[in-house]
Amino acid sequence: MPSAQREKTRTMADKEKIGVVGTGRMGQAMVRHLIKHGYPVMAQDIEPKTPAEVGKACKFVIIAVGYDDEATAVMLGPDGLLETMGAGSVIGVSSTCTPEHVKMLAEKARAKGVDVLDAPICRGQMAADTGTMLILCGGKPEVFERGKPIYSTFGKDYVLLGDIGAGQFGKAMNNFLLWVNGIALIEAGRLSEANGMDLVKLREALLISSGASDALKNWENVSFLWALKDMQIVAKMADKAGLAMPIAGAIKELVKDGRRIKQTNPPDWTGRGSKAKH
Repeated sequence: MPSAQREKTRTMADKEKIGVVGTGRMGQAMVRHLIKHGYPVMAQDIEPKTPAEVGKACKFVIIAVGYDDEATAVMLGPDGLLETMGAGSVIGVSSTCTPEHVKMLAEKARAKGVDVLDAPICRGQMAADTGTMLILCGGKPEVFERGKPIYSTFGKDYVLLGDIGAGQFGKAMNNFLLWVNGIALIEAGRLSEANGMDLVKLREALLISSGASDALKNWENVSFLWALKDMQIVAKMADKAGLAMPIAGAIKELVKDGRRIKQTNPPDWTGRGSKAKH
């Protein structure tokens, strides 16, 4: 066996096995980075293993499925993680949930001696591929520290915002601001095109101005795919708080057309015929 392979095998033997449930676009990237950094990984999606089998084999499991219902099924459903995970284990909820929902999941886990790390991920697919994601966390400081070396394999920034629920709240605010910028770029692009502006030159100037945003910087990767679901979460939070949020309400409606526009005939800010790729 080559020395590099022996070293990798020895490193993996020194690290705990990490479970990943949900190996879609983001989950696959997580798995690749974990393996690259020497972690043995047990991954599960729809078949053939069950979450319970992953929970039996791993004391730290990351949930990378979509939203509330999927996270609930993985943790609490038949053959779910909590059927087999024992005291002292950790479940990292990297799904996008409402703060109230992740708090409920944490309470169910706590009854079995299992800790939850509220850990949604930000920055999108390109950051997932390059291992530069942002992880916004909520939970106990000691659980946050336990997760740090694991999440740092695919995340550049790893931040504790408060107790359980704070991570999901931070993710909701991040996505709210992303879609505000995304819709504004469609409107600004349309107005600029109508006035004969060179969008590529304008974009170059705006990226060094007070109008700069990550949405403008990464325009080709802004798809609006999950925008409506994200804004529905923000709307629920606003209703619970009894706050009038007219901008959020308008954005929730506008993102419905945003996805169609981005897939068909978006403003060409990059000069590459940019459209959503997924």
